[in-house]
Amino acid sequence: MRKVFIHTFGCQMNEADSARMVEALARAGWAATSTAEEADLVILNTCAIREKSEQKILSALGRYRPLKLERGVRIGVGGCVAQQEKARLLKKVPYVDFVFGPDQVGRLPEIVRRVEEENVRLAETEWLDSSTYVFPQADPEFARGRATAFVTAMKGCNNVCSFCIVPYTRGREVSRPVDEILDEVRRLVDVGVREITLIGQNVNSYAGGVSFAELLRRVASVAGVQRIRFTTSHPHDLSDELIAVFAEEPKVMPHFHLPVQSGSDAVLVRMRRSYTVDWYLDRLEKLRAARPGIAITTDIIVGFPGETDEDFQKTLDLVERVRYENAYSFIYSPRPRTAAARHMHEWGVVPRETAVARLVRLQARLREHSLEYYASCIGTQVEVLVEGPSRYDPSRRFGRTPENRVVNFDGDAEVGETVMVLVEEATPNSLSGVQVGYDRHRPARGGDSNRVRLAVVA
Repeated sequence: MRKVFIHTFGCQMNEADSARMVEALARAGWAATSTAEEADLVILNTCAIREKSEQKILSALGRYRPLKLERGVRIGVGGCVAQQEKARLLKKVPYVDFVFGPDQVGRLPEIVRRVEEENVRLAETEWLDSSTYVFPQADPEFARGRATAFVTAMKGCNNVCSFCIVPYTRGREVSRPVDEILDEVRRLVDVGVREITLIGQNVNSYAGGVSFAELLRRVASVAGVQRIRFTTSHPHDLSDELIAVFAEEPKVMPHFHLPVQSGSDAVLVRMRRSYTVDWYLDRLEKLRAARPGIAITTDIIVGFPGETDEDFQKTLDLVERVRYENAYSFIYSPRPRTAAARHMHEWGVVPRETAVARLVRLQARLREHSLEYYASCIGTQVEVLVEGPSRYDPSRRFGRTPENRVVNFDGDAEVGETVMVLVEEATPNSLSGVQVGYDRHRPARGGDSNRVRLAVVA
């Protein structure tokens, strides 16, 4: 059987798309492999959100080129860079066999067949409008034995933030019919999935027949669903109805990723974010009142065109006020066709060294906040849904708390079980401990300057 290797870059939407690619190709006789060296077909599912992402993709293509020269491996590029570059990518990288956009994932087997049988190079990047687009269906058999699964609720974005290329690489918003989503959830639960993550570029603007809040309630009503998450959200779609769901539906997990991008109203205006800092803080206050202890995470951009020292200080002030549990923070990267790229010299280019210094300061404080949250769990018992073996030590287990905190622990629980874990150690990114009731005998692990330990374990 021929084998395919898919290298996935970027967000959860790309992870879900890669899963659909594997399933579609499996129906056409391909088997997935975890290494490119074993593959007959290599596909890069790409991300264009930052310039650095594109550089990583070109570097990866260079690494896969010898496979083509030595064994004739076919190479395809999908995702956002493919949609952005289209046929230009075939000219730029002459050993790439085909390019396909996100809307063409369902046609991947046909594209591969044409490349092989007709010996042609293809660029399939046409958009499908909302009346003809069909969301690829997850094959539940590929989720058998897993505790968690992504379910696509919508695609695209209508916000056109001045820094973001997503509307140009993923298109405008298209929501999936609610009954189709619920049917996929039921089929996943039937094979053992216990946690559903609804995904979309702007998932809480969902409009597939019901509001997003109502969609969450309906997913929660599916027998067998234990946990529900979603990502990613825009602050202006954080409605009172959605906040009420966090107060009323315990299956919706106490974690909300709400990108703020900047703590300066002046920068937010240039970003076209359509809210003020005060408005954002008001939403968060209501959310925290509805679900005490909810974990708030975010995205922040530094060095955006025109960002002054005062603007950056306002971002630091916001971080101190909110105290995010975790955050993805980046230096602004100009993207093709975006308003910020067109106006960056007019608004004022922030020197690279200034942007780097700001990012270092910001990330240091964010890391301190993360460690404070995680260290506060030491000595407590936390609820963990087991997802599988720890990636760092296969003899241990791995899972997440309701707040989405990663936990590696000693225990004997099976995938899909929910267990209590006594937390013994913490880093800014994860917790470590032992399953309550599990008798273990193992030596202590090596030191880590960012790890906090429980002094005495009962």
